[in-house]
Amino acid sequence: MSNLRSPRVRFRAIDPMSAYDRLPPDLRAWLAEAALPWSAASVLRLWQAALAETGCPHSARERLARAERRTLSRQAARVWGKHHPAANSLES
Repeated sequence: MSNLRSPRVRFRAIDPMSAYDRLPPDLRAWLAEAALPWSAASVLRLWQAALAETGCPHSARERLARAERRTLSRQAARVWGKHHPAANSLES
């Protein structure tokens, strides 16, 4: 069983669906339309940081959308090359 020694092996301590169900309604609504398969833990961290800074759910959703666009742009460059239109749409 050498797979169990792999550093990449992780066991889930909680059920991903119950973690999703515990997310705030505004965040769940955004996540339902997201292009990426965000984990509940990672998207909640971004959401809480955005809310702490802005105090506004609408601004927090916009920040999540920007983070998703940046991630998609990086992935497009890796998958289809740096000249792909989506790879050139990095936002600050």
